[in-house]
Amino acid sequence: LCLQVPELEKATVRIRQPERVRGIIQSLREQGVAKLQVISDFDMTLSRFGCNGRRCPTSHNILDTSRVISEDGKKKLKDLLHYYYPIEIDPNRSLEEKCPLMVEWWTRAHELLVQQKIHKGDIAQIVRESEAMLREGFEEFFDQLHKNNVPLFIFSAGVGDILEEIIRQANVFYSNVNVVSNYMDFNDDGVLMRFKGPLIHTYNKNNTVLQGTGYFQQLSTRTSIILLGDSMGDLTMADGVPSVENILKIGFLNDKVEERRGNYLDSYDIVLESDETLDVVNGILQYILAE
Repeated sequence: LCLQVPELEKATVRIRQPERVRGIIQSLREQGVAKLQVISDFDMTLSRFGCNGRRCPTSHNILDTSRVISEDGKKKLKDLLHYYYPIEIDPNRSLEEKCPLMVEWWTRAHELLVQQKIHKGDIAQIVRESEAMLREGFEEFFDQLHKNNVPLFIFSAGVGDILEEIIRQANVFYSNVNVVSNYMDFNDDGVLMRFKGPLIHTYNKNNTVLQGTGYFQQLSTRTSIILLGDSMGDLTMADGVPSVENILKIGFLNDKVEERRGNYLDSYDIVLESDETLDVVNGILQYILAE
């Protein structure tokens, strides 16, 4: 397989069942471009986890630490993060235990943001001033999919308005990109009043929040899927697809690598450890999309 996709030779790549993965990639190529769709998480999957030893912000972080948030608001948001994030990534807690706590976290964070009377007109500038970065190779990733009319579905528990702006400022918000996320609801004066439902958190990225969107129904012939995520919650993102024939799950393991490796290797077909690029994804796409 490394002959066809040399990027899989990278030191960051781990694969528990190489033969199985070879078979899936082969099938994706044989099924052809007309059957393919890509389903991806955004924060720390399409965006970078770190750069030069510093953490890069998520779409929530960008907002939480921006100049439009009061010092008091920043402190409260940070306290929430310090309390709930360890719960989110704790490998020893069950999903049943985590879910209500995630709802609690997102709800409280969104309420704090609403209190800040954020203006819609400030969003572009907030993103411009932030340290948000898409992973290296993002242009090739978005361009390849667009050029081949492959739908890219971004399913994010982040803030939709912020992540759309990041993609827009990177000049890759093409017509084949569709985003489902937590969007802000502004009043006629452009002031944030609330967040639109349904609330999407790390562990409900599945059919339950997609009901009524009908997105996957329109794509019912797209039965080959490449799924990109960085958490256990991302594994259910394709659950809304009516009939999946082939699915390749690629996981970015960004944090606490040793501790979480086993879990990721059990769940994802390909695990990329501390890899800030989209090289492997682009290599696989190149091979699948080749004439």
